[in-house]
Amino acid sequence: MIVVAASLLPGLGLLLYGMDRVEDWLRNGPSTARHARGRHLRLVHGTGRPQGPAGRAPQHFDAA
Repeated sequence: MIVVAASLLPGLGLLLYGMDRVEDWLRNGPSTARHARGRHLRLVHGTGRPQGPAGRAPQHFDAA
């Protein structure tokens, strides 16, 4: 009985280790693509002109 248990122990240890690795691999999910890493969305708020109270640039009319 002890001989059977001792002979099965290394195999069960490898099975446990392998299943732990597979579980971690499945839990992580897909990684981002190489070309998509490190990029951030840059928002452009305007061209540097002062903003009016409604969020629009003030309009100046020349009365010529």
